Amino acid sequence: MSTFEAAEDRPPRPGRGVVWRFLLAGLVIVLASAGGTATALLMEVDRLVDTFDRFSGPSPIKDPGVLADVEPGEPQTIMLLGSDERWIDRQQGNDVRSDTIILLRLDPDRGETAVLSIPRDLKVDIQTKRGIVTDKINAAYSLGGPELTVKTVKRLLGIPIHHVVNVNFGGFKDAVNTLGCVYADVDRRYYNDNNPPNGSAYDYATIDVPPGYQKLCGQDALDYVRYRHFDTDLVRSARQQDFLRQAKDQVGVTKLFGDREELLKVFARNTQTDIKGNQDVLQLLKLGYESAQNPIQEVHFRGEVGESYVTATEEDLRKTVDEFMDTRASKGARGKPKPRQGDAQRRKKSRKRSSSEFPGTFAAAQPAEDQAIQVAVKLGKMRPRKQTLPVYYPKLAALGSTYVSDLESPRAYTIKDKGGTRYKAYRLVVRYQGLGQYYGIQGTTWKAPPILDDPSEKREMRGRQYELFYDGDRLRLVSWKTKNGVYWVSNTLLQTLTEKQMLGIAQSLSRPGT
Repeated sequence: MSTFEAAEDRPPRPGRGVVWRFLLAGLVIVLASAGGTATALLMEVDRLVDTFDRFSGPSPIKDPGVLADVEPGEPQTIMLLGSDERWIDRQQGNDVRSDTIILLRLDPDRGETAVLSIPRDLKVDIQTKRGIVTDKINAAYSLGGPELTVKTVKRLLGIPIHHVVNVNFGGFKDAVNTLGCVYADVDRRYYNDNNPPNGSAYDYATIDVPPGYQKLCGQDALDYVRYRHFDTDLVRSARQQDFLRQAKDQVGVTKLFGDREELLKVFARNTQTDIKGNQDVLQLLKLGYESAQNPIQEVHFRGEVGESYVTATEEDLRKTVDEFMDTRASKGARGKPKPRQGDAQRRKKSRKRSSSEFPGTFAAAQPAEDQAIQVAVKLGKMRPRKQTLPVYYPKLAALGSTYVSDLESPRAYTIKDKGGTRYKAYRLVVRYQGLGQYYGIQGTTWKAPPILDDPSEKREMRGRQYELFYDGDRLRLVSWKTKNGVYWVSNTLLQTLTEKQMLGIAQSLSRPGT
């Protein structure tokens, strides 16, 4: 555990990215290595299991009755835990809370694989040996470890849990770097140096990640996914899901196959799980392979964000469980965004100018054009000089939104692809209603960034061919290509902009002076 650094005090939720891709690729790797014979297949599985058992910790579940039994081939629900254990906590024996609680539902008979993040600040009753304790759900980890966390979630949601995987953040950086880093669409600037006025007066983890589409490696990726200040628990969960969705889409089987031994060791060193032995591994590999053909459905947890807790009614819980078990497409944003001071006044002021064609938008060309001119000047001075990136800005904005102007917004920069080729890029950041809610306008001369792979549909509007990317029934991104580059509008992390707002903003993209 010497790789832990004292300053790194909170883990992200690395489980889904590593576990899911490992399970998915595991069977492919086994089959490819086995040569089609049963003996070779079992030998390869036996070798992988032996490697995992040698490097992994003991099972986090002592009472086998806590986890539900399941017949081979039947759907399974796996709990992924990320603890906020720090090096100093281990030295001093401090209480540790779970930083992340995720449920993964593998059911090949359904059209989608469901993933549900449970807010760490969710107010619940925790049944301990000394009685009921009302606290945030992540307190169950400090009171009784993964075992009590499983019991609490089962009691809360009324669903069986078949396996648990407990991970720490130590392997997250190693896994991201081993996989070649991840291109992520960062919605705004994430910054804190604990030195006012540019930083916070509080003892928060330092971070400096600028806005825009970019390559995130090791520490930056860790800082980004675990950031949780100046937004809400629901926003943080959405940011983690968004990062891991992009990671999953970018990591191919070839990369996993080539690095399978190293990834397995990274996974094992930073994991405790009840999944042991050939039978469990083979059963999960088969289930993961059958489910891998289905897209991932990010089920949002219904709840109300308060000052100290996230609260959920019985109706909220019932709807969340129904959606998770049935993997139906979720409707609307992921929870209700917490309003910021002044939101009501901005909505009232903007409503007078609301666009009739695109409800929920208003004319806001001037501030957007001013920022477009700024980035155009910066891009003109940047290398590579041979690249020309015309700047487009939207003449429409979502009601109640304002353009962000700080040291990194609007941003003009360069980005490198996997081969090292450099491209020009820019990002306009727009603050929307609700704490931690930002949407953005991106442009780049990189014509094939991974984020634009596999659009949900293509649609011609006003003479332009747009590509639309959906998560369930929510429009996450709208892109448009020209001979010089590509452009897109990104929804907020909670995907609070409606489809009409997104389409209106995208169709209003214009050049300065037009």
